[in-house]
Amino acid sequence: MSKYPEAFKLKVINYYLSGQGGTIRTAQQFGIPRINVRTWICAYERNGVEGLSHRGRRYDGQFRRQVVEHMHEHDLSLNATAKHFNVLFSTVALWDKIYRERGTDALLNTKRGRPSPMSQPHKKPPASKLDEEKSPKELLAEVRYLRAEVDYLKKLKALAPAREAVCAKVKAQIVDELRQKHALYDLLRVALLSRSTFYYHCKKKAEPDRYALEKRAIQSTFHQHKGRYGYRRITCVMRQQGYMINHKTVQKLMKQLNLASFIRIKKYRSYKGHVGQVVPNLLQRQFAAGQPNRKWVTDVTEFNVSGEKLYLSPVMDLYNNEIVSCELARRPHFDMVQKMLSEAISRLKPGDMPLLHSDQGWQYQMKPYQKILQRHEITQSMSRKGNCLDNAAMESFFGTLKSECFYIKKFDSVEQLESEIREYIHYYNHDRISLKLNGLSPVQFRTQSNLSP
Repeated sequence: MSKYPEAFKLKVINYYLSGQGGTIRTAQQFGIPRINVRTWICAYERNGVEGLSHRGRRYDGQFRRQVVEHMHEHDLSLNATAKHFNVLFSTVALWDKIYRERGTDALLNTKRGRPSPMSQPHKKPPASKLDEEKSPKELLAEVRYLRAEVDYLKKLKALAPAREAVCAKVKAQIVDELRQKHALYDLLRVALLSRSTFYYHCKKKAEPDRYALEKRAIQSTFHQHKGRYGYRRITCVMRQQGYMINHKTVQKLMKQLNLASFIRIKKYRSYKGHVGQVVPNLLQRQFAAGQPNRKWVTDVTEFNVSGEKLYLSPVMDLYNNEIVSCELARRPHFDMVQKMLSEAISRLKPGDMPLLHSDQGWQYQMKPYQKILQRHEITQSMSRKGNCLDNAAMESFFGTLKSECFYIKKFDSVEQLESEIREYIHYYNHDRISLKLNGLSPVQFRTQSNLSP
């Protein structure tokens, strides 16, 4: 379909023929390109109103060359040539451009359709002559090409040894490094790289890095938290610092900087069966609490340092995932759990009666443990047998603790590990932000909630 209706074209032509202005004035009056005005006037003068609905014709190469040669032979204008051969003005202008840029023979091979937006890369010409038939000049050119090929392949192997398909950016980098030693024409042929692509990447390389400040901020945040933050938490920190940046951009920049958070390793699990009284699962995987000290979860996990073991027993408040209390011991005896529980109870306020959920560990089935809970009006809940998902919040904390504290460092002694765990739990409560807490640490979230009306 035509971009402009036929009635509009007639209006433009009538304005021009009325003598109110030339092609430039007419184009300005109607807000259209000047070439459209000239094309419509030429078509109207040639074929009347029918010329305005001209859909285009196919012309063979001989006719195209005849039109252009006639125009240059008789020094005719584009408009006069179009009228003489009954061809659109824009068509004659296109043929004349092809003639001036590529010669007469190009008119014979003009293909229909939109031309390719990028030039084809240079290709190594096939050997059509024997060495004995080549001139000294051709032999020297071949030697230069082969030398450039050898140096290019050496650089390619050093920069991208494991890549099957090398990107144009890497090719342009290699060519730029070798262009002082070899001719650019030979290097582009070896790399199968077009000249325009090469200069495009050279220009991009010379431009300043638009993410220089963001990269420094990402590196600072990543190393400040010892590699524990992934791109989501780093995005949250950067937005708090005033950087308006998308998480996908942070992920891309971290990949460019070769920064990656630590991958969590599978945690230790054990089950000893029923050794006491088991209570129902009252938590029912509802790991959200509207107020502090309403829902607690607990469990025991094991660490191994050079054959020596260390056990951790914490209590977590599901309101803000804060570690309310914790106890470390060399053996998983009941005293460890009892001390942990006493410390957590000491933080309760009058009227607080939390639900304390755990797995079916032998410590939580003991009568002394259950009597302590009953004495302080704490409701006990247990996961179903062999179902760790019922206590997923506590298991998730253990996974975070081990991946961000235990697995990233080699400990020489259990004492060193114990000190590091206590330091990490303080960091976890006060400094480590959580995306579920609107980018705040557990203590910050609880403090702001207490201050809010």
